[in-house]
Amino acid sequence: MAHAIWSGAINFGLVTIPVKLQTAVRTNDLRFNFLHKPDEGRITQVRRCSLDGEEVAYTDLVRGYEYEKGRYVIISDEDFNRVNPEATQSVDIVQFVDLAEIDPMFFDKPYYLEPEKRGRHAYALLREALKESGKVGIAKVVIRSREHLAALKPNGDALVLELMHFADEIVETSTLELPAVEKPAANEMKVARMLIDTMTEAFDAKNYKDTYREQMLEMIEARAAGKTVPAGETKAPVRDNVVNLMDVLQRSLEASKKRGDAATARGAGSEAGLETGNASAPEKKSTPRRKRSAA
Repeated sequence: MAHAIWSGAINFGLVTIPVKLQTAVRTNDLRFNFLHKPDEGRITQVRRCSLDGEEVAYTDLVRGYEYEKGRYVIISDEDFNRVNPEATQSVDIVQFVDLAEIDPMFFDKPYYLEPEKRGRHAYALLREALKESGKVGIAKVVIRSREHLAALKPNGDALVLELMHFADEIVETSTLELPAVEKPAANEMKVARMLIDTMTEAFDAKNYKDTYREQMLEMIEARAAGKTVPAGETKAPVRDNVVNLMDVLQRSLEASKKRGDAATARGAGSEAGLETGNASAPEKKSTPRRKRSAA
């Protein structure tokens, strides 16, 4: 069983639901170490002062905020403790809103909330009430000494606490050079919609793999076993001089249809093979059991 980040409670109104905060996502990033090439020794990080060039002991370190170039305000541990939010280990819901009102850009990182035994009934009630109403709870929560804005959402049988960005953390699109909103040509829109339709299918996250990680692990395992790994071929991006958007859309639509037809043909072939295999298998006849004569 996973170790809980903390045990606390969901609070809204006068209701308290004891829960445990659990990790909901994990990263599978490959981690590499820097080594000394001649002897493969690990490289260690040395703290060195930029002014006198001397190595600095950990006990001589302080933290500072650069408010002007080269000028710092020194912040002590006492200063950090003074402004640290109280670690209440609780999810304090301050309001409920329609999920559709929240721009997905605000969502950051999800956690599971697992109910304690004595809170299972209230947990289930809140979960089903949120599902039925289409609402989510907006809450404040402290995780690892930092206060976060979060949304409490139902997800299947679980309640998920999804950390959110604050408004001033979202970069406005006004900083980008974007095309003005204008009505596209009818024929271009028609082909674009057709292309989208031919590429539309049900989403299944299991269909997508981290191929970079898989290939990297294969190479590492081969190297560790003393095998030679052939150099991979780097494909240059295909550049087309076509500047007519309609031509590009038409080509894309034709290519998408061909891929769809090929996939359908493969599926039909597999089904036909199964049917043929079933038809060719001789039907087993049941052998009647002999009745034993009475003694």
